[in-house]
Amino acid sequence: MKRGPAAAKINLALVVGPTRADGRHELVTVYQRVALCDRLVVERAPSVRVDGFAEDTLVRRALETVADGSAFRAQIEKRIPVAAGLGGGSSDAATALRLANMLRDEPLPDADLHATARELGADIPYFLADGPQLGTGDGTELAPLDLPQDYWVVLVLPKGEGKTSTRDVFAVFDVRDGARGFEDRRESLREALKRVHRPRDLAALPHNDLASSPLADELRELGAFRADVTGAGPTVYGLFLHGDRAREAERQMSPKGRTWLTAPAWYR
Repeated sequence: MKRGPAAAKINLALVVGPTRADGRHELVTVYQRVALCDRLVVERAPSVRVDGFAEDTLVRRALETVADGSAFRAQIEKRIPVAAGLGGGSSDAATALRLANMLRDEPLPDADLHATARELGADIPYFLADGPQLGTGDGTELAPLDLPQDYWVVLVLPKGEGKTSTRDVFAVFDVRDGARGFEDRRESLREALKRVHRPRDLAALPHNDLASSPLADELRELGAFRADVTGAGPTVYGLFLHGDRAREAERQMSPKGRTWLTAPAWYR
């Protein structure tokens, strides 16, 4: 039996380009893990089974891909909200992959595990890596980033607002010709990353190409030095230098939806 956390993520930047030949979009994103997490237990079992989250399909697929003659069972304790832009399903799948692989008689090498993760979903390889990462290509080509980690994060999942599907969010992006100017925005992000040395420098990163929210403006009014939507939404994050300001912002934002006060996390 193996146990492990499955941390959520925020996208500190998300620059999206045209559709690729494989149907995914070209993009550049800054992945940052946060301390909000699900918990998984994986063990050998007579058949593939996932308990604790009735809506799961991704963890089951992950367990099936690493089966080595016998099956695995996963127990998920969900804390990350579903379809919120926080990568909970992808993180669960990556954690299931990693834990099940550790239980194999002959664990797969890292390169093979990452290849398997890439086939399962674009965000999943990130959750097999430590620290902030720059995701390029379809988001699965990763490079480590040296970014400050000494700040607080307030997450707000707007009340009564749900994401229809990531596919639909990208479809709307395509209809409005959102990919126009992708190369310039991509270069602006790369240049901005070169100038990030302290938390406040993250404020210069470009905003999310896929989604926006008036709640980001409210978080900035409450003292966030950066605020934006994460992923395809609808969760909004605000970054704060001081814990007291972050706690007060979470308190004031709580009537707007579910809130969490958390912080950057480095390890998977």
